Amino acid sequence: MILVAMTFANTFLDSRMAENEFSTNKQFMLTTGLQIDDIAWTIGRIQTVRYSSQYGNMKFQSPAVNYTFEVELEGAPGVWVPLLSNTTGMILFNIPVSTYSVGNNYFERVMPTSNGSFLQEGPSAPVTQVFCLEKLPMNEGNYTRIVVVPTIRMLNATIGSQSGATSYTKFYLPVLVQGNHQYLSQSITMTGNDVIKFVQSRVTQVRISVSYPNDGIGFDSDFFNFDSETVEIPTGSVVEFYIGKVIVTLGQV
Repeated sequence: MILVAMTFANTFLDSRMAENEFSTNKQFMLTTGLQIDDIAWTIGRIQTVRYSSQYGNMKFQSPAVNYTFEVELEGAPGVWVPLLSNTTGMILFNIPVSTYSVGNNYFERVMPTSNGSFLQEGPSAPVTQVFCLEKLPMNEGNYTRIVVVPTIRMLNATIGSQSGATSYTKFYLPVLVQGNHQYLSQSITMTGNDVIKFVQSRVTQVRISVSYPNDGIGFDSDFFNFDSETVEIPTGSVVEFYIGKVIVTLGQV
């Protein structure tokens, strides 16, 4: 009976420690998601963030999602012109469900908490989504996960006098690219590598679609749980797209 009690106590203790670790790294992943916004738009900026884990591991998954932008131009209603397409990776913190489980099909939005669209509007809108989930089974592995995935910020502005004003709509998307993972420490290093700008004039609408290159191993629409997979937005006559390339390296000393 003593051995049974000791086994139960150890199992319970491990479970509580794994739960605390999951909660702690939820905050870490939130911080990581916010820091991507600081890094993506400054070429050469480097930020290393450290975490602590006994039960889980960090993973960089690429490709994760692909965003496709199309525009409708003045004088051609209903005709969508392909403009650009970008694929980004994502960062995951994984704990095996045998160690810590919150229940199959569990999903929690961490940032933003109440809006699951991949398109957020306003100067303070995030450029990442952070969420927790457990989705079983998955070919990639059965884990309780915390995910950071890039999304899109939209800003509107009007420049010029009232008689000659030009309306602008700007879109910002960070793209996470795999670095040289060394796994020598519990850390993530992110480096702002490049910022690409696209400009299109005479635009009446923009259509953005999301797709999932790795849906075959479980990273599909149910995994990301976006509110929709296509949005159409009336825009200003000039549209600007900013793509910030961020190199992500796991375990760099």
